[in-house]
Amino acid sequence: MVRLKKTHPCGGDLWSVMRTGIDFRVRCVKCGRVLLLPRPQFERSVRQLVSQAEIDRPEG
Repeated sequence: MVRLKKTHPCGGDLWSVMRTGIDFRVRCVKCGRVLLLPRPQFERSVRQLVSQAEIDRPEG
């Protein structure tokens, strides 16, 4: 799971990484949209790596 710098039009900023390699396939956690990004663009756009425990934990 990664958090990107820009939010998706649906309002989500968490993405699940489905595939890595010369390009990355990521899925929006909120709406399910899948994007295929070239590696350099993906590496520039990542803000934070997010663990699954942080997502499951309720905020408060």
